Amino acid sequence: MITLDFHITGMTCDHCASSLQAALGKVSGIRNAAVSYPERHASVAVDAGIEAETVIQAIRAKGYDAQLKDKTPTGQSGTGTALKVAIIGSGSAAFAAALRVAEEGAAVTIIEAGTVGGTCVNIGCVPSKIMIRAAHIAHQQAHHPFPGIQTSTPQIDRAALVNQQQCRVDELRHDKYESILETNPNITLLRGRARFVDAQTLAVTQNDGTVKHVTADRILIATGRSPSIPNTPGLAGTPYWTSTTALVAEQLPRHLLVYGASVVALELAQAFLRLGSQVTMIARSTVLSKEDSAIGAALQTALEAEGMRILTHTRVADVRYDGSRFHLDVGSEWLSGDQFLVATGRQANTAALNLQAAGVAVDATGAVMIDSQMRTSMSHIYAAGDCTNQPQYVYVAAAAGTRAARNMLGEDVVLDLSAMPGVVFTDPQVATVGLTEAQAQAQLLDADSRTLSLDNVPRALANFDTTGFIKLVADKRTGRLLGAHVLAAEAGEMIQTAALAIRNGMTVQELGDQLFPYLTMVEGLKLCAQTFFKDVKQLSCCAG
Repeated sequence: MITLDFHITGMTCDHCASSLQAALGKVSGIRNAAVSYPERHASVAVDAGIEAETVIQAIRAKGYDAQLKDKTPTGQSGTGTALKVAIIGSGSAAFAAALRVAEEGAAVTIIEAGTVGGTCVNIGCVPSKIMIRAAHIAHQQAHHPFPGIQTSTPQIDRAALVNQQQCRVDELRHDKYESILETNPNITLLRGRARFVDAQTLAVTQNDGTVKHVTADRILIATGRSPSIPNTPGLAGTPYWTSTTALVAEQLPRHLLVYGASVVALELAQAFLRLGSQVTMIARSTVLSKEDSAIGAALQTALEAEGMRILTHTRVADVRYDGSRFHLDVGSEWLSGDQFLVATGRQANTAALNLQAAGVAVDATGAVMIDSQMRTSMSHIYAAGDCTNQPQYVYVAAAAGTRAARNMLGEDVVLDLSAMPGVVFTDPQVATVGLTEAQAQAQLLDADSRTLSLDNVPRALANFDTTGFIKLVADKRTGRLLGAHVLAAEAGEMIQTAALAIRNGMTVQELGDQLFPYLTMVEGLKLCAQTFFKDVKQLSCCAG
């Protein structure tokens, strides 16, 4: 008889440990088992000839996972061979996980059916922010608040802008993704479409039609999302745009119709507006309906001041395309435009994975359900990024990928999203972190809030740009900062300060007492915090 020691992951309480211990005691060949939840440990006495893998499979059958301690180096399976990790997808979550497990000696197979690099670098963050920046420059040339500098209407060469944009996309994809595959011997790229055969095996249909089976000790689902297209009569079969096609369109539409009023819709709509298109936005609810209502209302006012038409609480009932123009029935009228951008949300790329064969649970939208440790309903299968029920931000995806990898290697780490910042790259930008006042109240917190208009922020006055506000939410009893919501030209550069304050449990008094450099926009956070206990209008410019 020999004793094997295991590190157990996936347990959440002492009952988990006792039930696992009882289950192990019923396995043939196991003489005795002692499982501790606080220590995440199992000591198992087995008959000679019983392999560690037999115990591991018994533990997995109960919904947990295990690694043989001491005798199992990091990056190896319970049998002492290199840990085999299969990753479906090749975006930020996938690469973050691949690099981490490869560092520890695991053999990694990345399975990708399309372009390496995922959404962010190819068709999301990178190209959209380049386009937004170009549109911002064009807008500044034609509209700025300084009378001593002549304004002029810029001449837009959209094809030249797209060429520059895509060259940078290609460059970053090579530097941050393709070159890693070329130089890391522990990571292999397999091109094809993956689907589960069972909980340990993937069938990959390669580009030449042949099928290759991949068996792995750990699997990560990181397949991202794609545009979700509504089932609107007349839409199918028309040359409507998604964000993917809009970003590389080399002709500016005279009149762009945009369906949607969330992040992607707003960013692209304003960019096209500033590059010279007439833009009409159709919002099924309100602008940024998931944010504090004041944010959406103020942003709508700013966009309408630039010339955008926004219809709220409106749906497209019918679409007609006559070969050159789109005609949309929105109930109260017919809208006509030469391009139609559908940006009504994104759906998880999970339908073709045959997840039921692996026992992986999804929610009603098809998103993979995961816990704070990135585990799915099967303890050795993980998921990260936009295909999950987590927030759809690339930095969340990368952080989740890294933590999933660490848990594959036997750690027990979580991803805490309580101080997760988010930015919408409109102008003014929207940046948020923490709870809204309504969310705080829903959690039965006694919330208090203050809103500071930007005409109280010296840097905004110096910029002659006071569009927007800063709103802070705090616990009325303790003063602890609960949330920050900013509408300002540089909100994205400001929000991380608030995120750090929330992460570290700071009160509004403590935030208001901090030293902030004068004539910076982020000083507005200090001023807004001070409004909880003083009248900032009575302060000198840089009073502390």
